[in-house]
Amino acid sequence: MKFLLIMHGNPLVWDALTAEERDEVMSGHGAFMETVRKSGEMIGTVALADPAQSAVVRVRSGVPAVTDGPYLEAKEYLGGYYLVECDSRERALELAALIPDAGVEGLGVEVRPVVYAGTADD
Repeated sequence: MKFLLIMHGNPLVWDALTAEERDEVMSGHGAFMETVRKSGEMIGTVALADPAQSAVVRVRSGVPAVTDGPYLEAKEYLGGYYLVECDSRERALELAALIPDAGVEGLGVEVRPVVYAGTADD
């Protein structure tokens, strides 16, 4: 079964951490990636840039309009994800608990089953 382990960022929470705590979270991702690579459960991962660097494209009456910034004004934003393949939902939950963001007060890791995954070759 494939699962997306989704990390949401919150600038207020992140900014409240000390530099040492932020470094611990970031280095913890390296340890997590090593764990899921060794277990053979890692499919891929993506870390996203700050939402301020994003753009939103909307097409209305055939005319595209581009606006800067995130899609929604929100305190939390999609920061990145891991795509894993494991035997069960319980294992996906175990893996999510190993992601350092899960241990930060005010943050968490969303675990969502993947119902379809395609590639450019499909």
